[in-house]
Amino acid sequence: MLYTELLQLWDESVQAVDAKDWQGALAKLEQITEPTSRTLFNAASVHLALGQLDPALKALDLTIARDERLAVGFFQRAAVMMQMGRLEEALSDCIWAQKHMRGNPVIDYKQLGLRFKLYSWQVLYNAAAVYCHMGQWEQAKEILLLASEERGSGRGGNIEVALDSVLRKEVLAPLLVPEGMVFCPRKRDVEQLQERDFLGKAKVISSVIPNDDFGGFEPLRLQKPGFYEPKMDGDQDSRYMRIQTPYIGRGPGQLTVPGGAVVFLYGEEDRDGMASVIYDGQRGLLPVSLLEPVDVKTSKGKKKNVMYFSI
Repeated sequence: MLYTELLQLWDESVQAVDAKDWQGALAKLEQITEPTSRTLFNAASVHLALGQLDPALKALDLTIARDERLAVGFFQRAAVMMQMGRLEEALSDCIWAQKHMRGNPVIDYKQLGLRFKLYSWQVLYNAAAVYCHMGQWEQAKEILLLASEERGSGRGGNIEVALDSVLRKEVLAPLLVPEGMVFCPRKRDVEQLQERDFLGKAKVISSVIPNDDFGGFEPLRLQKPGFYEPKMDGDQDSRYMRIQTPYIGRGPGQLTVPGGAVVFLYGEEDRDGMASVIYDGQRGLLPVSLLEPVDVKTSKGKKKNVMYFSI
């Protein structure tokens, strides 16, 4: 479809959201035959306002498929997963949201049309909420203590209140992007939808087609087996391991890694049950109990069988 048609429907759907006409907004969004990550996010937000979790989850799946770097998309999907009881997937989405924040304490989405700031502490808060639902209260407490150390403002007393709730073993409710807060098209683009009379009878219509999927961040280059294999002393073979469940680092030098990721085992187990690994070009620590051996292929395509220490 033409970008001008998409822009018209997008703008009309935002006006319907502002009027809390959720069905009207959804009707406009469903007419967009080539949705973008932002219009799909808006559709998910409308479904959530209507209490429709399954359609909201599908819309968020498509949002992330369109823009794999959209941290707020993973943040929102983690909250929906939590409400649906899909806790492992919710924790994994929290980890991906934190990863796509690239170490920033906050991302302001105003430049993309969403008047919302996503803070790193909010992502950690939702991870703690997942641990609460799992009944893992000590892990929830540790994550909230990490969140309390995050730089940047916006926390208020949220973390302190949450810590008190965890100590009383009260399950935390997930944080979400506030209802009615959606991506809006650029004002100047909407204004260009109108015909303008510059020379009396002469009429000029200006159409601008920006690269709508550009998110402003360089995409992550995910590590593949063999991507980073440092030289080891002696005759040790390369040792690749897969982390069985998502893990959020809770101490000095610990890494945050999504479930199923492949890491390179750099050192042996220490007295605390942690092993030194390399993931995505970074060296750090992960619990040995979460690692399992994985076979990888060499650069020549031959499968390499690797011997590992027992856990």
